[in-house]
Amino acid sequence: MMRQARVHRLATKAPDDVSALRQAIEAGHIDPRGIVAILGKTEGNGCVNDFTRAFAVSALRSALADHLEPESVSRIAYVMSGGTEGALSPHLVVLERGTAEPSSSPALAIGSAQTGDITPEAIGRLDQVEMVADGVRRAMADAGIANPADIHFVQIKCPLLTGERMAEADRRGASIATRDTLKSMGLSRGASALGVAVALGELSIEDIPEAAIGNRFDLFSARASTSAGVELLNHEIVVLGMSANWCGPLMIDHAVMADGIDIEPVRAALKRVGFVADGQLSEAERPRLAALLAKAEPSSSGSLRGARHTMLDDSDIAATRHARAFVGGVLASLVGTSEIFVSGGAEHQGPNGGGPVAIIAERKEGVFA
Repeated sequence: MMRQARVHRLATKAPDDVSALRQAIEAGHIDPRGIVAILGKTEGNGCVNDFTRAFAVSALRSALADHLEPESVSRIAYVMSGGTEGALSPHLVVLERGTAEPSSSPALAIGSAQTGDITPEAIGRLDQVEMVADGVRRAMADAGIANPADIHFVQIKCPLLTGERMAEADRRGASIATRDTLKSMGLSRGASALGVAVALGELSIEDIPEAAIGNRFDLFSARASTSAGVELLNHEIVVLGMSANWCGPLMIDHAVMADGIDIEPVRAALKRVGFVADGQLSEAERPRLAALLAKAEPSSSGSLRGARHTMLDDSDIAATRHARAFVGGVLASLVGTSEIFVSGGAEHQGPNGGGPVAIIAERKEGVFA
């Protein structure tokens, strides 16, 4: 027997809607004992006060508690990304692993790890970079992947600063990277992404001065996707790659968008996993697409291919919300579905104004044979 990855995309009607997950478990389509991670898009604002993320995690934990012991419920990574602006559709992506008779290989491999809790003063600093790098290495070991080149995407949920957490640091006389809670989200995402870059050999820790975090966007990982939330103090890490030690019909590839309309690298990745992708995916092809994961970020220059954008100047709507809607529309037009996981805030995740994209798909005959 070999390990096999399974991916289930489930629509949700509200942040606490776990009916599709319950039905899939009851029908035997999902074995809760094999769930490694659940990624979710929730219809909040994606900012510090987006409690739809914690609401969704609470509902998921409660549903799984009917089937698993408490420690098993806690080992699952719950990566909720708030914000379904535009036509992005709220949904869950359940990542499961089990065993099967040897079949097509190499195949999608999934690994996970969790770090210990981070102190408020370490958020957005090199201590966080090193903590995440260690966690990514452990997640790779969990997946049985030794070569960083075989990793196509690393999804991380990381913490942020709140007023209470800042006050706790103040009581101990510890200095923090920022007193702006919204800015702390970006610093945490950025430091976590740089931790991925270190673990995958894209950068060395010596390449990263602490002052570069949140400032030097020429330093980035091409395979990191990080999302910050108020609902945790540790880091939940999921690695997705290809391994000859795993079998099954699923495969993964990735692309890097240079900006929000750089669709050709994504089209090329779709072709590498066997889609025609000359235009929008056909209705016949779409069922093969198990999941599309992406990052979105407005360019800090204030322009896109020489044309001015106003995402950074809107005092009413956070720039990350504009970027999610914009990139979500671009990608949806290519794959023909709005059930895509687009996470805003791509600090050090791909080039400035762009971001990584991962495609998980069922293997087409003759592809990676």
